[in-house]
Amino acid sequence: MATYTHLKLNQDVEAMAGHYTPQKEVRLKHNGREVLYILSQAVVDSSCCGKTDFSSALVPGYIVRWQAKANKDGLPLSEVEPIIDKKTRDKIRKTIKETEHISQVEFW
Repeated sequence: MATYTHLKLNQDVEAMAGHYTPQKEVRLKHNGREVLYILSQAVVDSSCCGKTDFSSALVPGYIVRWQAKANKDGLPLSEVEPIIDKKTRDKIRKTIKETEHISQVEFW
């Protein structure tokens, strides 16, 4: 099990070479369970070749307990089960790419 901290949507989060903005959380039905994924827009503004941006999805895993509690900053916490099976990851990745029209899907 792992704990996912839900970030505020549409607010920039500083990162090493720029920032990213979580835009949408999705609960995807897959094989009788729900998979959580988060769509984000990232901006890289500290690279050798200038500024660039891209969309991506982060998949924390299967939802075990949805927003069961909050952290000290009041952000909701969910319990998730990371998805480790390669075939399952490939199926979920394909579904997200086709649904969201993005090229990058990362798993915890």
